[in-house]
Amino acid sequence: MPLLLPGAGPAQHRQHRGDAHPGAGGAFAQLGDRGVVGARVAEERLLASRRTRLLGVMVDIHSPFHAELVEHLHTAAEEVGYDLVLSTQTRTRDEHTAVETLLAFRSEALILLGPTAPADTLAALDRKAPVIAVGRRIADAELDVVRTADDDGVSQTIDHLAGLGHREIVYVDGGKGVIATDRRRGYRTAMRRHGLGAHIRILHGDKTEAAGERAARHLLDSGELPTAVVAFNDQCAIGVLAALSRADIAVPGEVSVAGYDDDTLSRLSCFDLTTVSQNAREQARQSVAAAVERLDQGRTEPREVVLPPRLVVRGSTAGPA
Repeated sequence: MPLLLPGAGPAQHRQHRGDAHPGAGGAFAQLGDRGVVGARVAEERLLASRRTRLLGVMVDIHSPFHAELVEHLHTAAEEVGYDLVLSTQTRTRDEHTAVETLLAFRSEALILLGPTAPADTLAALDRKAPVIAVGRRIADAELDVVRTADDDGVSQTIDHLAGLGHREIVYVDGGKGVIATDRRRGYRTAMRRHGLGAHIRILHGDKTEAAGERAARHLLDSGELPTAVVAFNDQCAIGVLAALSRADIAVPGEVSVAGYDDDTLSRLSCFDLTTVSQNAREQARQSVAAAVERLDQGRTEPREVVLPPRLVVRGSTAGPA
């Protein structure tokens, strides 16, 4: 094997050896270099051929529901001999960066929780590694999707409240994105179905507790307090509960409040929140199963799994006073 001089690259090394040993010696040095390069290429190919058995998961670090999903994903992955690599979205770390990190760790498939990238971007990503989009409807999807019927979940909540006698039911929106659009549509459709189209009222919001607090303060300041508030998710609903509590508004005595996701916080006795379960365990199981079908069983056609949501009635809703 050629001896590399300190500070000398391969070209400099060949020149030095060629000067010292003309003819056969120079040829020997070149063969040695080619042997080194060939060994490195072979090693790289071997590494590339080795399977990592890693499933990359993109998760929103601020979402309690995503945290629960990850727990179930770990269990489902271990049962079939895979492990997870997690990459987080934060307020300063976007979806693209999170995905690129998963690819850098040689994830064999990508399980993306609530992705917001355009459908064609996700389809292009699926050509690099199998993609499973969790929680989001994608029209004419060219990749695997696992989700619940978000519009139906909100519709069940409106059915519940209307059945209790509520008419003034306000919805705190989730902002932009397909998930927010579907849940907003579920609210509008169900209100009209119950003959409450004239009472439709949607407040700007997002998926945070702060958005719920702002919406509740707006209702309090307006002097037009409804008898029920439905929030985009449980985090937003908890913000509504906090603002109403500070204003000494009894829940559910004066205002009923409902959320969506059935996350771990919603089950605490201090909130006791009526909400909609997305069946996190089954979503996780179906997501891992989809990845395994793509990686180990040769499935190439995209598949969408739509799970039925389930209303979970707790102590934050009751009939209007």
